[in-house]
This record gives sequence, C-alpha cells and structure tokens, in this order.
Amino acid sequence: MAGSGETVSNMQVLFKNYESGFPKESDMYVATTTTELKVPEGFNNGVLVKNLYLSCDPYMIIMMKKSIDPRTFTSYTPGSPLRGYGVAKVLASRHPDFKEGDFVWGTVGWEEYSLITSFQPFFKIQDTDVPLSYYTGILGKS
Repeated sequence: MAGSGETVSNMQVLFKNYESGFPKESDMYVATTTTELKVPEGFNNGVLVKNLYLSCDPYMIIMMKKSIDPRTFTSYTPGSPLRGYGVAKVLASRHPDFKEGDFVWGTVGWEEYSLITSFQPFFKIQDTDVPLSYYTGILGKS
C-alpha cells in the first residue's frame, strides 16, 4: 500500500564526475538503494513520488559542470541522483496541494522514487486525456 512505510528498492542514476566537455557514460553510474514508501518525519510539506517518465534535456549538461552561476543553475553533486523534469505519481504526501494518486510534473531525481521537498517547478497534471509521457516533451517545459 502506498504511504505505508514499506521498504522497497530504489534504482538511481548517480552523478560521478564533473564534466568539462561533453558528458560520457562514465560520468554517471547506476546504483540501487532502498527507500521507505512514506514521507519521513520532519518533512511537513514533503511529497513521495514514483517516477514514471524522465526527460533528458540539453540544460542538464550545464549542471554537470562544477563552475556555474548558482543564480541560474545548481551543479549536480557527485554521488547524488541526476535531476531533471519528469512525470510522477504521488504515493504519499504531507503537502496540502498534492494527494495520493495525483499525477505531477516537475523536477525529480533520476530514480524510481523521489522525495520532493522543493516545488519549483512542480505541478499537478490536470489533463490526463493525453499520454502522460507528453508532459516530458510537447506539454512540458522543454
């Protein structure tokens, strides 16, 4: 049951090295951790999601560089999941605007499950009469 606290595996694409040219496969690696299907205590507005679709966008190359302007982008942290736009389903929520079962679009980790604590951008998908995957392209930001 979603939001039950069950422990599940969470496959992630992790950032390995800062890049000075074009990204290479060796700049990332796949690892599996575990996560609980609940919003942890202390995250009063947190939302736990199951990621369904991830978008690979050109701006992500900027975030793979160590020296960038933090007013526009935040560099990825080595050992942490890549971040990008995605479509997800809410499994558990302590946020008043999102409830279990909602479909959402916004910045998520490149992983099976993400705990969302920053909501810029993060939106509830109102129109589900089109394929959800469209929100990572034509109906999304990119």
